[in-house]
Amino acid sequence: MWNLKSVLLFIASLFVVIIISMSMANADEKKTITPKEFATTIAEAPGKFGDFIKGEVEKTKKYQAEGWAEMKTKWPFTMFKGNQ
Repeated sequence: MWNLKSVLLFIASLFVVIIISMSMANADEKKTITPKEFATTIAEAPGKFGDFIKGEVEKTKKYQAEGWAEMKTKWPFTMFKGNQ
């Protein structure tokens, strides 16, 4: 089923992936967050969330208006207007 060569190749590739991921994790600079920065971020979160929701609502309304305008030009509605 498994021969020695494939097992050793798997172990070697696993070892390489672990070494690479460890070196990438160590390369990141560790940034400390002060309590003041943390409090500011928490305080700004509701406003950012509200702005995000407002933006998504506006994008959805625009998308639906464009879709409805395009759909009104399609076959069933033009048939009732006499435009075929």
